[in-house]
Amino acid sequence: MKVTGPSGPSSPQGSRPARAGGGFSVPATAASPTAAATASTSGLSGVSDVSALMALQGVEDVTERRRRAIRRGGGLLDRLEDLKLALLQGEAGEGALDRLSRTLREERPLDADAGLNSLLDQIDLRVAVELAKADLRRTAA
Repeated sequence: MKVTGPSGPSSPQGSRPARAGGGFSVPATAASPTAAATASTSGLSGVSDVSALMALQGVEDVTERRRRAIRRGGGLLDRLEDLKLALLQGEAGEGALDRLSRTLREERPLDADAGLNSLLDQIDLRVAVELAKADLRRTAA
């Protein structure tokens, strides 16, 4: 066999492709009622499988909820750091304040761990204090 490039291998000139001789044929008559019933139920099971998968994707497990809570707390701490750097550079930090208030308004998932919830409460309180201080600076100016 000779390979002639991207079209793939070519067969020698003298050989012909093998043909399948067969005894298989599909009857031309209509399907039996049991075959029709089986076909209709298999279509329904495909739909129920998809809906079950969608339901499973919508269920949030404990580890995912905990991960989201930790990510939100870390994001708030990052925004507080940005605000601190902006204030140390003598800027008003309006962009950092906007990002901080947007992150605070995000939904906070509750975790079963009381220690983590307490820590997240402290972070939320610190953010609220910084936002209130910024609001006082705006009104004083």
